[in-house]
Amino acid sequence: MGIIIKEVTNKRERKKFVKFNVELYKDNPYHVPGLIDEEMTMLDKDKNPAFEVGESIYFLAYRDDKIVGRIAGLINYRSNEVWKQKRARFGFVDFIDDAEVADALFGAVENWAMEKGMDALHGPLGFTDLDYEGMLVYGFDQLGTMATIYNYPYYPEHLERMGYEKEQDWKEFKIYIPDEIPEKHLRIGELVKKKYGLKTMKFKKRKEIWPYAHKIFHTLNATFAPLYGFAPLTDKQIDYYVNMYIPMLRLDMITVIIHEADDEVVGFGISLPSLSKALQKSKGRMFPFGFISLLRALKSEPKVVDLYLTGVLPEYQGKGVNALLFNDLIPVYIKAGVEYAETNPELESNSAVQAQWDYFKREHHKTRRAFKKDLKIER
Repeated sequence: MGIIIKEVTNKRERKKFVKFNVELYKDNPYHVPGLIDEEMTMLDKDKNPAFEVGESIYFLAYRDDKIVGRIAGLINYRSNEVWKQKRARFGFVDFIDDAEVADALFGAVENWAMEKGMDALHGPLGFTDLDYEGMLVYGFDQLGTMATIYNYPYYPEHLERMGYEKEQDWKEFKIYIPDEIPEKHLRIGELVKKKYGLKTMKFKKRKEIWPYAHKIFHTLNATFAPLYGFAPLTDKQIDYYVNMYIPMLRLDMITVIIHEADDEVVGFGISLPSLSKALQKSKGRMFPFGFISLLRALKSEPKVVDLYLTGVLPEYQGKGVNALLFNDLIPVYIKAGVEYAETNPELESNSAVQAQWDYFKREHHKTRRAFKKDLKIER
């Protein structure tokens, strides 16, 4: 039998859509599953505020009544407005190694995008810059992270066969923790604090971070504004991410730099013990026992930490504020026995962010890619 493409139209089908990723990679030692309940919420039009500025469609591919692939089509109208584009995105894409399956899935999204008046399709991307983005093209033998996509090597091969081309690459690094803070960072940090009137904030109780939570995301909006495909998060989206992430953060691994005169958040660094192994154990489920593995990982003395989010206001970039972040976090990592930190994806064109690792031993171990295809709309 051939491939049958079905649109996902209810919660039961949406759960099949989410769980297909877990099932496809169940024996893969590098894949890190997302949490099923969290992804169900992310894809729910009634729960994710991203749908106030966008829309989506989800497809499942069947052969002989068995699911063999999935894909989402997404449109972020706010991003299109900011970048003056008419683009759709593809995301949440997984499929068996079969050209017929890949062609059918992408054909369905391409047709949908053209019906919506879009002239290009790019991805993999999520609803926002905080969702999964970038297809792995190098580093298939490296353990994934909570915040990134893992995929088989045949994925990019099929995209290139279907006429998709590279648009952007992101690099990821292992940053090995030094035995002490680099002396140059100490000097720069002290100079920066005095010159700009800055202060390093730490939090001992979770309630202490809440007054800064929204400020952190407003700083993130300003920091990420020039980055590929980014659109400022709305207030409701900020509420959504604050409520999702703040409760799970480990306070000693959060550093916030403020301008003392007005309490403005100038920069922030948020890291977490690696949750990759715990998520693998959970197989995407919080209950009945998945949350136990996650709690243990969060409270552990980890060998690996994930540099989850880092940002500095544009007017303070290149002025040494990053040194203040490192000066605070490095002793925390040393005390916990951390061997290395894993960066989030960094655009290969963003030389400034990669330059911040110049004083550390580092290893480029993964690359992921955004692909793009122009769509031929019948006029």
